Amino acid sequence: MQTGDVVTTEGGARPAPPADRYGTVGRSGSKRWRRWLFTGIAVVVSCVIAWVAYVNLGDAPIDAERVAFENRPGNAMEITINVTRDQPDKAGVCVVRVRDRAGAESGRREVLVPAGAGHSRVDVVVKSIGMPVTADVYGCSYDIPRYMSTP
Repeated sequence: MQTGDVVTTEGGARPAPPADRYGTVGRSGSKRWRRWLFTGIAVVVSCVIAWVAYVNLGDAPIDAERVAFENRPGNAMEITINVTRDQPDKAGVCVVRVRDRAGAESGRREVLVPAGAGHSRVDVVVKSIGMPVTADVYGCSYDIPRYMSTP
């Protein structure tokens, strides 16, 4: 047989390539379980990623937003926040902070938000180490530190 010759078998089927040159032809069934295994792993990983995203990016059970802030004498600032929570019967804690002209945090205070209505308005004064220019809410939680809890 010369190069370029076309070899056909009975019925026009394609011949198997030479085993000594290309190796033996593997069974396609042995790769099928691998495909199912990788598909199963991909589904499990996708579900875990979706659950983590839902937990971390979903609505917070307690949240606050700054409504107003006003400078007070002695490098202090009064901050008014609205607290919204999904469990009004539980007390919560919010961390508010003030910033100086450079944008650095210059004062911080934890505020106990007592149990009550689902929407609460809280006023708090935060002292600063320098002249504060703005204020914001760092975050809120139902995990109240021991030193803030009431007996």
